[in-house]
Amino acid sequence: MLHLSIIISHIRSYLLVSMMKLPHPHISFFCLCMLLSSSCASISIISPVSDEKPCDFPAIFNLGDSNSDTGGLAAAFTPPNSPYGETYFHMPAGRFSDGRLIIDFIAQSFDLPYISAYLNSLGTNFSHGANFATASSTIRLPTRIIPGGGFSPFYLDVQLQQFSQFKNRSQIIRNGGGIFASLMPRDEYFSKALYTFDIGQNDLGAGFFGNMSVEEVHESIPDIINKFSANVKNIYNLGARSFWIHNTGPIGCLPYILANFPSAKDFAGCAKPYNKVAKNFNLKLKEAVVQLRKDFPSAAFTYVDVYSVKYSLFRNPKRYGFELPTVACCGYGDNEYNYSGTAECGQLATVNGTQFIVGSCDRPSVRVNWDGIHYTEAAAKFVFDRISTGAFSDPRIPLKMACRRALID
Repeated sequence: MLHLSIIISHIRSYLLVSMMKLPHPHISFFCLCMLLSSSCASISIISPVSDEKPCDFPAIFNLGDSNSDTGGLAAAFTPPNSPYGETYFHMPAGRFSDGRLIIDFIAQSFDLPYISAYLNSLGTNFSHGANFATASSTIRLPTRIIPGGGFSPFYLDVQLQQFSQFKNRSQIIRNGGGIFASLMPRDEYFSKALYTFDIGQNDLGAGFFGNMSVEEVHESIPDIINKFSANVKNIYNLGARSFWIHNTGPIGCLPYILANFPSAKDFAGCAKPYNKVAKNFNLKLKEAVVQLRKDFPSAAFTYVDVYSVKYSLFRNPKRYGFELPTVACCGYGDNEYNYSGTAECGQLATVNGTQFIVGSCDRPSVRVNWDGIHYTEAAAKFVFDRISTGAFSDPRIPLKMACRRALID
């Protein structure tokens, strides 16, 4: 049975769209507020989009971590080995999955090619965007950086700097002509492109693995979000106008957390204190996106709740055709999660004097977790199919309408 507030929300949305067609919409709006709300101040209106054409995004520029890295870290450091990439690419393709990521499905949905990693200098085509994400990236400057630590040197500040350089240098190359000109985006693409973000999980992980208490990680979240907002503002100042921002997933459901931090579990078998941190991060992120929307009313900011979609895979895996959601498909460990930081996917491991390559499970297509940290292609496709509808977005608009702005009263 639907909660009353949800019913009212649906009625309000329907009436708001309908009243826009009336000769005196301001009168209808007044009446609607009297009927359905004690105040009009909190209502955000979206211009009706059902009859409008989908957004024509000629390019995608992505910033993030391994959830959307299409080859950045692999180009800069040691690339992932087989069986990474086995499901779709049939070889390692710079992605920390058995196949495609959510960002790949986003690009595909707009009939765009998969986005080339900015750091990849071989065989790349940036005519329809660039991907600045790298695995192990954080929002804040990490305290331990590869190769001396576990996190990428290409944290969000650096990704912003790379984007700024790319915007300027790509136009120099394009305007100069020659064989590389056609591999660069047109100047007008920068204002018309979709800007996607999926980052923050590693900031939480850096705290957990940096011996911070759960409470200390909670306390670090406002500073993390402030730095995220500062970078988004800078990208706006560089011409971005359409933002699609993912929140962070249920980190407490991932084998690398479950195997390293025994704690109270929920009914899905996930670590409750760690998911609570992720929820807190998402709450603050959503508040920040609301503020960005107010600060930059000429831009479209869409907050996307990937947490809820991903969590549904752990809560009801059988309902969606999945199994063993908290067990790594590609891994090896003497625990119920099939995960060990010393015997990771595709690496050489030694057990009882015998060496072997850590391989994958038989059916990645029915598994949620790939290597203890990342999701399978099947899970990524599941998430994309749901978030692209707009059902998990704020405002509730589909991906194809992500250029539409919320009109805040």
